[in-house]
Amino acid sequence: MNQVKRTIEAIVFASRWLVVPFLFGLIFGLAALVYKFVFKLANVVTELNAAAPSDVVVGILNLIDLTLTANLTVIVICSSYENFVAAVEPEQESGRPQGLVRIGFSGLKQKLLGSIVAIAAVNVLEWFMDLEQHADNAKLAWVVGILMAFAVAALILALADRISGGEADQGH
Repeated sequence: MNQVKRTIEAIVFASRWLVVPFLFGLIFGLAALVYKFVFKLANVVTELNAAAPSDVVVGILNLIDLTLTANLTVIVICSSYENFVAAVEPEQESGRPQGLVRIGFSGLKQKLLGSIVAIAAVNVLEWFMDLEQHADNAKLAWVVGILMAFAVAALILALADRISGGEADQGH
């Protein structure tokens, strides 16, 4: 019976490698974000002279939105690999940002929710900067409400982690 248990455990723990294709998919998605970023940056630069200042700000906010989404994707890729697939060996960590390795689950949740709040805030700023295009008050209320919901969720998560003592590695 002990051999059966060890075999089942070996299969269960080896199944973690099935996460790797998802990580490669996220890496492909990150490359797609780079493409969109370069395209939007070229668009902002080429239309700079003819654009109104508010249009330039909205263009820059779009770039910030893509950057925050890319950062979120990198956090998920790196922490998922380390937490669920294979530990990153300390001697191989040289040159790797500390914010991407040794992120515990509590720190990961906080970084993810913090990034989502920042992305939502940028989207709200885009709405406010381009109110002529987004004059629908009901939709604006939903956008602000969603931002507030994410912000409150982040606060509750941070408080819950603080009360429970959190993990030793909060994600630096």
